[in-house]
Amino acid sequence: MDSWVRFNAQSQAKERVIRAAQYACTLLGYTLQKGGAAAELRKTVSQLEAHMSLSRKLLRLGNSVEALEAAKRAIHLSDSVLRLCLTIGHLNRAMYFACDNVLWAGKTGLVSKLDQHKWSQRSFRYYLFALILNLTRDVYELRLLIECEARYRAARSPPSPSPTLPTDHLLSPSTPDMLAWLRRQLHLLVTVLYSNPPLLLDLLKNSCDIFIPLDRLGIYPTGQGFVGACGLASSVLSILTMVHPWLKLKP
Repeated sequence: MDSWVRFNAQSQAKERVIRAAQYACTLLGYTLQKGGAAAELRKTVSQLEAHMSLSRKLLRLGNSVEALEAAKRAIHLSDSVLRLCLTIGHLNRAMYFACDNVLWAGKTGLVSKLDQHKWSQRSFRYYLFALILNLTRDVYELRLLIECEARYRAARSPPSPSPTLPTDHLLSPSTPDMLAWLRRQLHLLVTVLYSNPPLLLDLLKNSCDIFIPLDRLGIYPTGQGFVGACGLASSVLSILTMVHPWLKLKP
């Protein structure tokens, strides 16, 4: 099993590069359409994008095994929130990859009369659930780090008024107290994210990725150009975490 996981990691690196190229084609196709390029050129780019998508599905064969192994590791985490988010998130990823494998079999003709639209929608639903859990994990870790930074600053600085926003100012958003509180919270947020590049990259990557299933499922349509830009950005961030492993958020 460990040998398969190591082999699969090599395939994932190739898949990330092809993913970046695929979404670059998506963005290029949108740009060509808006620019009124020749139909033949747009068709060529669209076909290239489809071939890359099929190649990615081939490289993702067996990724369900890696996701299940990750779920088995996550279930032993001591933090209950992280344990819940990561375990269920990895299980959703496993289901997403399984649906993706069925789609690959349908596109290559191994499975005839497959309802590809139904299986595509099913896979994107699992993908969306996994991303929601990933973002929940990111926000949870961010909150913990902000609280830790706030306690550290409170211990270093002399006694001062409570940093919490007084309730009598909640209805007066323009008051100096509220503006000062917002500035403190923003400064804490920037400091924490600047000091934790892995969390920042993971948050940005998941935030970009989530627009893809939202668009494909019709929940929040954003258009081909925006999806292409988000997919390309998240792919570049994923490649960065592979080139520099210390940028990958753990566990």
